Amino acid sequence: MLKEWRANRALRARAAAYVATLFLDPPEPDVQWLTANGTTGDVDHARWELRYARRALGLLTAQRDALDDRTGSAVAAALGRALAGDAAIAPGRLRIAERQLNARLRAYGDALVRREGAGTGWHLGRALLDFAGRKEGSPPEVVARAGDILARYLGESNEALREHFGAPRLAEGVPANATGY
Repeated sequence: MLKEWRANRALRARAAAYVATLFLDPPEPDVQWLTANGTTGDVDHARWELRYARRALGLLTAQRDALDDRTGSAVAAALGRALAGDAAIAPGRLRIAERQLNARLRAYGDALVRREGAGTGWHLGRALLDFAGRKEGSPPEVVARAGDILARYLGESNEALREHFGAPRLAEGVPANATGY
């Protein structure tokens, strides 16, 4: 029983450390770009949107790419605790923030599985711009740049996931192409 308690405690600590990486503020060039190309000059909205995109994509990464099935649940719980303590969320507005994050989880999750048309990056970029308020048609280079930003956030999330939860390893002596995939 003590071994299980320690393992659960370690999982919770890894999830909290991973979620801390998702709470880093977005790079200022990304904020400035989205301000100019998506939020019609609203810097706070651009920053907020990029924060929530990173958090949603980080949770989706944990659910999709983790080595252990419990990782996604542990990250979701840690994300919930972190949101509850987020100073950027006004008192009494946690439920609204949770609903908004859930909307982004659905939209970005859908975008990640859509392959038709211009591909996943395009769908991610279009979702970011929609949430940012740019509902009218966007030039292809704007949608592509938005998709590039979110693709970078996905890569960073995957890197942080491997750092905190480990990277996949093949058994010694098994060639990479022997997995049957």
